[in-house]
This record gives sequence, C-alpha cells and structure tokens, in this order.
Amino acid sequence: MGASNRKNLFILAFTLFVVMLGFGVVMPIIPFYMEYFGAGGTELGLLVASYAVMRLIFGPIWGSLSDRVGRKPILMIGVLGYGITMVGFGLATQLWMMFLARILAGVLSSATAPTTMAYIGDSTSEEDRGGGMGLLGAAGGLGAIFGPAVGGLLAERSLSFPFFVAAGMSFIALFLIVLLLPESLPQSARSPRAADQPIVDLRAWWKALFSPIGSLLVLTFLVTGGLMIFYGILGLYALERFGYGTSEVGVIFTVLGLVSAIGQGLLVGPLTKRFGDPVVIKVGFLLSAVSLLTVMLADQYVLLLVTIAFFSLANALLIPSITSLTSKRATLSQGVTMGLSNSFISLGRIFGPLWGGLVFDMHWGLPFVSGSLVMVAGFFVSLRLVKKTQNTQPDAQSAPS
Repeated sequence: MGASNRKNLFILAFTLFVVMLGFGVVMPIIPFYMEYFGAGGTELGLLVASYAVMRLIFGPIWGSLSDRVGRKPILMIGVLGYGITMVGFGLATQLWMMFLARILAGVLSSATAPTTMAYIGDSTSEEDRGGGMGLLGAAGGLGAIFGPAVGGLLAERSLSFPFFVAAGMSFIALFLIVLLLPESLPQSARSPRAADQPIVDLRAWWKALFSPIGSLLVLTFLVTGGLMIFYGILGLYALERFGYGTSEVGVIFTVLGLVSAIGQGLLVGPLTKRFGDPVVIKVGFLLSAVSLLTVMLADQYVLLLVTIAFFSLANALLIPSITSLTSKRATLSQGVTMGLSNSFISLGRIFGPLWGGLVFDMHWGLPFVSGSLVMVAGFFVSLRLVKKTQNTQPDAQSAPS
C-alpha cells in the first residue's frame, strides 16, 4: 500500500473514530436526559432504536448516491450532518428535540460507514482490503472505547458539554476530508448504468439477497445480532448478578473495546492474507459461540474479564473479514454493496438489544445461550454458503463496480 493510500486510510479511520466517539459519548448520558425529562425505559429504548432504524433505511441510499456523485461529497455530508446533530443534542431542552436529533444523527451518520468502506474498495487491492477494513473497524472500536469515558468525564461539567466537544471533533474531521482526501471514484469510473439507476432500487437489493453476497449479508446480520444480544445487557448483567459498580463495569467495556480494536487492527489483515477470509469467518463464528458460554460460566471478576476478552477477540475477526469478502464478491457497485452491508449491521443492532433485554428479564443466562446459538447458526451458514460464494469469484470479479 502506497504512502498516499496510507494517508487516505488514516483520514478515513479518524473520521470513523470521531463518529463512533460521538456514539459512545451519547450512550452513557442519554439515561440522565431521560430522567431529567421524566421519561422511562420505553422512551429510552425507542430513542436508541430510532438511530439504528435510520441507519438501516438510509445506509443503502447514501451508498447508491456515492456511486453517482463520488465518495467524497457524500462523506462530507455525513460528517457535517453528524456534527450538526451533536450540537442539536447539546441544545435539546425537550424530549422531542432529543428524538429529532437522534433520528437526524442516524440519517446523516449512515453516510459515513458505507462511503468509507466503498472508498477502501475503490482504492485497495484485494490482498490489502482485509487489512484496510480491519483498520477502519479498529478506529471505530477505539471511538467506542473512549466515547463513554470522555462523555462521563466531560458531563461532570454539564450534561450538554460532551455533545459540543463531539461536534467540534466532527468539524475537524470534515476539515481534513475537504483539504486532504482525494476522490477515489473518478468520473470515468461512474458508469452510465449506475447514474441511470434509481437511488432506491428495491428490486436490486432483493436480488442481492439471492446473489453470492446474499449469504454474506445474512452472516453480517447474525454476527452483529449475536454480539449485540450480549453487549446490550452486559452492564445490567454485571450489576444485577455481581453487584459491580460503575468503575468495574467501565473496565469491562474498556477490555471489550480494546481487545476488539487490537484484533481488528493487527490480526485481521495478516490472518486473512495467510488463510483467506472464508476460513477466518468460520473459525471466528465457532470461537464466538464457545467463548460466549464461557462468559456465562465465569464467576469471578478476573475470569469474567478474560472470557470477555476472548469473546471480543473472536468477534473482532468476523465483521472485517465478512465485509472484505462482501466487497470482493460484490455483484452490485461498491457503494450499494457497502450500503447493504451496513443496513444488515443496523438490523442486527436493532434485533440484538431488544431480544437480549427481553430474555434477560426471564433469566440472566438466556442472552448468553441465545447469542451462542446465533453464532452457531452463523458457523453452519458459513460452512455451506461462504464456500458457494467463493466458487463464484470469477463472475463477481467481472461485475462492474
């Protein structure tokens, strides 16, 4: 990978770091806003879900638009819009204003992830693509790690202050994109067929589910949903089963995020080059299923941290490898394909926390069993369908992008 590509990759990684930092900043503060506005758990659940729903809907739309007008303009819209919505959060004085800011954040921030991934698809070789996707995943993971800590620390000054800091960082990222990031999709590469397609091509999306990438989209949903079943109830599980306080729970989430970032940033690239994406995907699902059950069996704090680290490492291998293979086997354009991939990630982020919270109220162990079963399903799907995807490589490579 050349120096220019490395510079572009780091700009994109910083952009995703900023967006995920803003996401992390929001999560620990929203409950305090709910209390201030006199709202309860139902309103909180709807507020959190509204973000994922908007990303589900608008991810493919932004990806399709980036195929028409280029990656850079769409990325600029996403980052600028996200910064503005952070300001909206900080200025909110009523519950409906929080909902409006959260919905707009989902609409606009959904332009960033598929566009950055399509940018990597445009500008890297297949050999380097897994490593590029892994670095982006690591950057997002670091943002998710530092976000809650930054939010909690800055919120001691005022609840709204962290939102303004996140907005300022978004504008810094926008400045770097405008000045230093070149367009990865030249005018000559924007085929007339892409320009003639409707922005929302439901027929093409439906066909994609039955194309070689359809199985990979299903795997994307399974791994995200399985992870979020666990992630969504982790804090509550630590509190109710072990009586841990905020400091212990903070360490748990820090370990979860750090191991994920290290795994995606340092291991995915070498492993996918050595063994190939399909092998890494299969092993990742199997390890995730087993490790999630070991988390449930851990009865001491140190053991809990070790088992969570193992589970996080297994999952760190999965999403970048699935995303990389989806990009390589794309039968649609890169922008639409990455938009579809992010929509299935969002679908998992909607399903996982809702299901995890529901079954946790029945028994604290059910989210772990449910999540493990989801990972087992992903393993068996990958055994049958990832191989079929691999066999279609010549056709997929000849598809226009």
